[in-house]
Amino acid sequence: MKPATMTRRSALFAAAALPLAPALMPRAAFAAAEMQGSSTPVFNRFKLGGFEVTTLLAGTRPVEKPNEIFGLNATPEEFNAAADAAFIPTDVAQFFFTPTLVNTGTELVLFDTGLSAAGTGVALSAAGISPDQVDVVVLTHMHGDHIGGMMTEGGTPTFANARYVTGAVEHNHWSAAGNEGFDKSVKPVNDKLTFLDDGGSVASGITAKMAAGHTPGHMIYMLESDGKMLAITADTANHYVWSLAYPEWEVRFDMDKAAAAASRKSVFGMLAADRVPFIGYHMPFPGMGFVEARDSGFRYVPASYQMMLNG
Repeated sequence: MKPATMTRRSALFAAAALPLAPALMPRAAFAAAEMQGSSTPVFNRFKLGGFEVTTLLAGTRPVEKPNEIFGLNATPEEFNAAADAAFIPTDVAQFFFTPTLVNTGTELVLFDTGLSAAGTGVALSAAGISPDQVDVVVLTHMHGDHIGGMMTEGGTPTFANARYVTGAVEHNHWSAAGNEGFDKSVKPVNDKLTFLDDGGSVASGITAKMAAGHTPGHMIYMLESDGKMLAITADTANHYVWSLAYPEWEVRFDMDKAAAAASRKSVFGMLAADRVPFIGYHMPFPGMGFVEARDSGFRYVPASYQMMLNG
């Protein structure tokens, strides 16, 4: 019998196959990597002209039966159709709680304080900031998820060196409301509070604008630096579909539902017309995007790399 020979071509094929050989071995020969669990970043930072803006994920949680919160004046069919068109479930929504930190170059300004000092503290720490570095705390309104981080569990102010700014109308309402959250979190710092009206200034380049309805004195804030603009819209819209696409849909948490709808249409109409980005407290983290007018509402366009180009 003639001895077997290997041609140059067959040798090349054999060599090319060698790296694939381990794939033929039994899977048990390899150690499986452990599951790491889901992960979500807790801060996002970008430049806005001469400002540095950081959104902080102070908490997030799923909430069941969103149809009992959003679209109270919509039919179940309308609600379900809106969710289906947006590829989101109808039986649960993910809530986000996103304070915003603005470094103006001279002051650190924090907009809202989250659900608790602990949750906000974790996000601040991840962003390289300690609570005692915050110079100004701005309260857009005084619902518990915005003022809950003002005091530590021990009852001392979380932001020991800060002054506080809020709307006069908002403060007057909650002062007379006998509200436990207000009494616990805001009253202790009353002597450090400065009150604004519509058009008031927090600092150079940061201007208050009334957007009432969610609460009686709910405010948004316009940032402007070196020709760049951004709106902090707080709770003007609480969901990127069920509030923005349908601004007239009633929201359970809006105290004056008609006024809240009017504010949504006015604020986001302005932002759409001027193509100004915004940060929404309850938008999917990192909480920032744009809107375009569509039908009788707005289409939410999450920010991608636009702000990275400012740096």
